Amino acid sequence: MPRLGIDLVDLEGYVCCPAFGTFPSLDEDAHLAVSAWNLSLGEDKGVDLLVECGSCYSSLRLGRALLARDEGRRERVNVLLAKAGKHYEGKAKPRHIIDVLYHEVGVDRIRESLESTLAGTHAALQHPCHTLYPSEVVGFEESPAAPRVLGELVRALGADVREYSREHHCCGGAGGFRHSSHAEAYRYTRKKLDAIRNETDADYIVVSCITCLMHLDEAQKELSGNNGDRPIPVFDYSQLLALCMGFSPGEVAAISTVSRDRVTERFAAV
Repeated sequence: MPRLGIDLVDLEGYVCCPAFGTFPSLDEDAHLAVSAWNLSLGEDKGVDLLVECGSCYSSLRLGRALLARDEGRRERVNVLLAKAGKHYEGKAKPRHIIDVLYHEVGVDRIRESLESTLAGTHAALQHPCHTLYPSEVVGFEESPAAPRVLGELVRALGADVREYSREHHCCGGAGGFRHSSHAEAYRYTRKKLDAIRNETDADYIVVSCITCLMHLDEAQKELSGNNGDRPIPVFDYSQLLALCMGFSPGEVAAISTVSRDRVTERFAAV
């Protein structure tokens, strides 16, 4: 991010987002207090929060929206925060990384920063659904039903983006889905992976959410019993961007279940 003109500030004391399936499902005051705590750290330094994970992003955005709508909620939260010497005002905003990369950095500057590209490769997208709905709270796309930001960012790296029928479906790893039934979550994910395999010649899947990254990568190991399954490596967009900017695969793309060697070997000399 610094190479692209974005200065990053560490927020000491930051805690879990909190993710859906935890506080938001059990205790609204706790959810809002934790969200406000994190946002207040940004307020103290006069910065917005740059968020990578779609779940973290939507949890923080929802917390901020609920606190903005209801003075009573804000008062209860500030009573709790006062015990730790904090106060929430609502000035800092959570921003998802692809929102910042697209709308603040821009694809032209991204192209100019690259030492190599993904030209000649084909990508399938998994859009971060927690950045799409409810669009009035989390949205930064012109049309959440037809998201284009991630695709434009991937094309800026030189890749050819392949469309498929289940492109706008959830990855299957969302908290409630996966934790209520692993088997059902994997059946759902099987349909998405089969659509990618049968309808595209994608060399890899690009995501911009930590949940999507882990689930689509790990699920392929669980589902690998069927003969003929073609493993498809999964990358977060930030990893591919870093590779194209000259960072080594060992630094930015070393950990995965499905081998990424077919893609990363083109960067091995970097």
